[in-house]
Amino acid sequence: MEVISSGVMGLAPLVMSLLVVVVGLILWFFVHRASARSNEQIELLEALLDQQKRQTALLRRLCEANEPEKEEPAKQEESAQEDEDDGFIRLVAER
Repeated sequence: MEVISSGVMGLAPLVMSLLVVVVGLILWFFVHRASARSNEQIELLEALLDQQKRQTALLRRLCEANEPEKEEPAKQEESAQEDEDDGFIRLVAER
């Protein structure tokens, strides 16, 4: 009996260490896989950001090219009229 129990006791640490190694490898696999997916998503997001910046720049150039010339005297007249309207509104008592 003593021979069998000593043999089992000698295998227990070996089996336990083997089990820890297998669990560690499984955990490493899933962490590595998640990291690789995250890196791919980051690359895609960076590419999307680059494309959005290009689109924004192109849209600004298109807007500037299609923008009609500004008429300064007309704007000054409009702003003067708005100032008069604002003055009238200020005279109305608030309730």
